[in-house]
Amino acid sequence: MSRLTLRLPETLHQQLSHQASQEGVSLNQYIVYALTRQVFQNYVVEPVPAENVEQQNTSFQKLLNDLGQATPEEVKLALDVRETVELESELNPETITKLRQKISSKV
Repeated sequence: MSRLTLRLPETLHQQLSHQASQEGVSLNQYIVYALTRQVFQNYVVEPVPAENVEQQNTSFQKLLNDLGQATPEEVKLALDVRETVELESELNPETITKLRQKISSKV
């Protein structure tokens, strides 16, 4: 976790302290909550229009046809040399389920 020193006008500090007290949390917790809410307020998952999906599917099928068929040995070789990355800790099964629910509710 990171640490940040912040200078606030006294009136803003008092308002934030009051809000934190009303919520029954520490000032730090309330500020983190308020900042997180502000950052993600405008972040919205929107469905892709059907015509875009169809165009992407067509492009993907064309790509597959252009690539041709790979032998099992070629597939194994490609998988052996691929880069692997660690999964982000925030991307857990619960988060994935919530994202899928949000996406399906928007469709």
